Amino acid sequence: MPEAIMGPLTRLRNNKIFEMTVVGVIIISALEIGAKTFTLNDSALSVTKVMDWFITVFFLFEITLRFITDEDKKTFFKKGWNIFDTLVVAVSLIPVDDSEMALLARLVRIFRVLRMISVVPELRVLINSLLRAMPQLFYVLLLMFIIFYIYAAIGSYIFESINPVLWGDIAISMLTLFRVMTFEDWTDVMYETMEVYPMSWVFYFTFIFLTAFAFLNMVIGIVVGVMEKEHQLMREEETAAEPTVADLQADIAELKQIIQQLKR
Repeated sequence: MPEAIMGPLTRLRNNKIFEMTVVGVIIISALEIGAKTFTLNDSALSVTKVMDWFITVFFLFEITLRFITDEDKKTFFKKGWNIFDTLVVAVSLIPVDDSEMALLARLVRIFRVLRMISVVPELRVLINSLLRAMPQLFYVLLLMFIIFYIYAAIGSYIFESINPVLWGDIAISMLTLFRVMTFEDWTDVMYETMEVYPMSWVFYFTFIFLTAFAFLNMVIGIVVGVMEKEHQLMREEETAAEPTVADLQADIAELKQIIQQLKR
């Protein structure tokens, strides 16, 4: 594509006003989706239909602009966020009315709100940090599940006769323990068992200490550590993109040589 066209398109893509416009359209899309959940009159439905087509056309223009102005088009669809944005825009082109895929089209339009993540860099850092932390979180969650399983088995054996609704089997016991871990009226559960087993408070206190305090803090620590690394990488990329003092000095020296050659 000629430079006379690529230049303005690239400046438009990098323009802060255009970026804020994209964010604004995503917010309008979210509001339009929420409005459709209410009972609307015919005029309001017509307005939402026009807005839906405008949002779809705008997103199509935006993703096309990003593809055209990308320096390396061969790797454009190798990036996860570009694939996600393209799929959302492509499926949004399916007509909502009078179509066998109308339900799918409506559901995909809901996911257009997630485009906010691909547009705002800080949100991308959060999601990337969570994904990178998953391998480490897996072992913590596995250990937490083992603790849940052991305590659920103990609770089912000991407290089943007291309240079969809460301790009838190991699956129900795990749900009860999740209630205890989230502090949802857990004292009612504890006082009920303490009427028969006065020392049963030890069971609940040790479980809460291991899960709500120890393991959850470990999960938070892992995610925060990965987020710090992601922010550090982002800062390094921004710094690498900016010219250093050595680069400026080299450019100045090169310009001096060119000026001396021209004088000669």
